[in-house]
Amino acid sequence: MTDAVAPTAPAARPSAAVRATRFWTSLPLSGRVGLALVVFWVAAAVFGPFLAPYEVGAIIAPDVFEGFSAAHPLGSDYLGRDVLSRVLSGARYTVGLALAAAVLASTTGTALALTAAVSGRWVDEGLSRLMDAMISIPSKVLALVMVAAFGSSIPLLLLIAAVTYVPGAYRIGRSLAVNLNEMDYVQAARARGEGRFYLARVEVLPNMINPMLADFGLRFVFVVLLLSGLSFLGLGVQPPNADLGSLVRENTSGLGDGALAVLMPALAIASLTIGVNLLIDALPGRARRVQGEP
Repeated sequence: MTDAVAPTAPAARPSAAVRATRFWTSLPLSGRVGLALVVFWVAAAVFGPFLAPYEVGAIIAPDVFEGFSAAHPLGSDYLGRDVLSRVLSGARYTVGLALAAAVLASTTGTALALTAAVSGRWVDEGLSRLMDAMISIPSKVLALVMVAAFGSSIPLLLLIAAVTYVPGAYRIGRSLAVNLNEMDYVQAARARGEGRFYLARVEVLPNMINPMLADFGLRFVFVVLLLSGLSFLGLGVQPPNADLGSLVRENTSGLGDGALAVLMPALAIASLTIGVNLLIDALPGRARRVQGEP
């Protein structure tokens, strides 16, 4: 009589720390640099205002456009305010607005793409032609018209940035979803009588999530550059609040002298966007990056 084999217990799921370590070691050097920059700026956006050495609007420096010093590590701005405190506060608006707008744009674009892929031809054609019409409008022109018509405000900037990049997310999502919709396992689920919502949620979406996450990173970069450009033109975040683009604009008078007050916000925008791009390029197993802004 043979001995019964005891069933083996399922392998324990690795802890969050182990998964984080594996993800870190799977990245090349460029990816680690990008991840470090992204984590730094996200942390600055969340905790920066609480760690700022001075009040954001306090005029505390004896002179304007000061250089490095122990009291003011990043110098002072055109009014004598501490640049480090201003950058830490401005990062909250830049990262927060861009992240919220990118989430809205990618979520909406992916949802519409799934709807177009699993629905009939007329729904697909209607949504695609609507997105083609929206994408033909230059993003900055649309933003300028909307701000000129309704005035600049945080909700309006969020809406403009989200609506501007929905068509790009839709085009990427639809190209993925249409191909996945023709796969055998999707056809088998359809033959079983599964509904469209089930097909989109269970069969198609999980297999396109990684490329869409990579595209989400690109949306974030595009939104950062759009909002920073609007702020530089004076149409973005309005005083007394300021994002990184506003900090560059208000200190342009010190550009000829190479003032830290104008260089530091510009470097902050550059390091944030470069970090996100480096991280996207290094993500393991992701789809090839879409070249340029769709």
